[in-house]
Amino acid sequence: MSVSAPAFGNEIDRAAPVSLPTVLRHRLNGNYPIDPFGADPELIDVAMQATRPFVRVRVEHADRLPAVGGALLVANRSSLALFEPTALAIGVRQATGRRLRVIGAPDVPIASSVLHKLGALGSHPEDAAALLRAGHLAAAPLAPSPFRPVAGEPPRELLSAILGFPVFPVVVLPGGPFGLPLRRWRVVIGEMIATRLDPTARDSLAAAELAERVRDAVDRLLRRSAGPK
Repeated sequence: MSVSAPAFGNEIDRAAPVSLPTVLRHRLNGNYPIDPFGADPELIDVAMQATRPFVRVRVEHADRLPAVGGALLVANRSSLALFEPTALAIGVRQATGRRLRVIGAPDVPIASSVLHKLGALGSHPEDAAALLRAGHLAAAPLAPSPFRPVAGEPPRELLSAILGFPVFPVVVLPGGPFGLPLRRWRVVIGEMIATRLDPTARDSLAAAELAERVRDAVDRLLRRSAGPK
């Protein structure tokens, strides 16, 4: 996907309250917005409102998250599939009022279309870079590490494409044993990692260094955050 993105630093991802009847009425008359990346903002907002009572989240160091502008959150991942991105999106929404765009949606018929409407994006680095240039807040997972409390492999190609934008290491933890979400989820935001803007857009050495810094930062957060709080 290639788009002409608006200027950096706008508030196009600001969440807004919306009712289900309003969403249904807009779809019946065909008058509803779809952004250049295929997301339906009204559908995202009503889905988040419906999900939030069932996925309780506590965000730590929420003040580190940017109020506006493009940035990438890189989070750990276990084997909880959709639950971790959902908990992260809810946590970011309640902390900043922004819609979080999750990168890494599977390319599966029907499911892919639904996830794109709910704000997800595929794993193409060029799409992720365009998303951040448009001023969106996005999240990408590390490779899963279901049996060890360590950070998995970072998305190197993705990080190579977003050089010049801030990156935040993030830890998402369920509130119960064995990864069960029995209590509130914990979302721990790490300190921002500044990335240098490279005019060639793909500096492999800078991307490799950034990948290691991100993995180390998430790993340190995981170790500090282990255990109940």
